[in-house]
Amino acid sequence: MQQNKILNVMNKVQKVAIKARLKKLAGLKSTGSPSDLALRFEVSERTIKRIVKELRDEGISIKFSPSSGSYILEDNF
Repeated sequence: MQQNKILNVMNKVQKVAIKARLKKLAGLKSTGSPSDLALRFEVSERTIKRIVKELRDEGISIKFSPSSGSYILEDNF
């Protein structure tokens, strides 16, 4: 049980780190596709999409731009 709590905390820390990196990369328009990000962060593509949804729910204007092949922050668009 104790180990499960430790793993959950690590996952939350990892998620915060991924969110921060994703926002930075989106600002630079250099995230690549969701599958590219999944490989980069060593998570599933579904996890990337969940994190993007969480960012949107937090008020971050982020979208995928097919023309640039990257997530971008709409403020930078």
